[in-house]
Amino acid sequence: MKVEDVMTRDVEFCTPETNLAAAAMQMWDRDCGVLPVVDDQRKVIGMITDRDICMKAATKHQDIAAIKVEELTFRPIHTCKPEADIADALDTLQRAFVRRLPVVNDEGQLEGILSVSDILRHSREKVDKLTPGVTYADVVATFKVISAPRSRVAAARA
Repeated sequence: MKVEDVMTRDVEFCTPETNLAAAAMQMWDRDCGVLPVVDDQRKVIGMITDRDICMKAATKHQDIAAIKVEELTFRPIHTCKPEADIADALDTLQRAFVRRLPVVNDEGQLEGILSVSDILRHSREKVDKLTPGVTYADVVATFKVISAPRSRVAAARA
């Protein structure tokens, strides 16, 4: 199974100039917890989560409409290609300790997003040569890794 078989194609995104209130409203309206941040060529330069917005609001003590997305510190961006195998994407999710990956083309432009939930919806109890894919156990293993307490994640990255 390939990323393009399960990814979400109609993806909401924002730019570095977007303010946090607008980004939060985009997430609310689309019922999502993350937005890819793209430049003017639609190349992915970051990801912003609802948690990022909350933490910035709590630490800045100012109206979030006055805070731009560019003021957030972006972690290294982990992406995948539409033609990538789902097993490789699961490995990337685990290594990066993230629940979602922007899907980009060869130029780094946003094509979609792949979440663990997308993969879960297409997983099976068992797979074999006739029905290849991802098992429930594969997805659970990924959830276990990315859901580890922050102290273990920090230690694993060190």
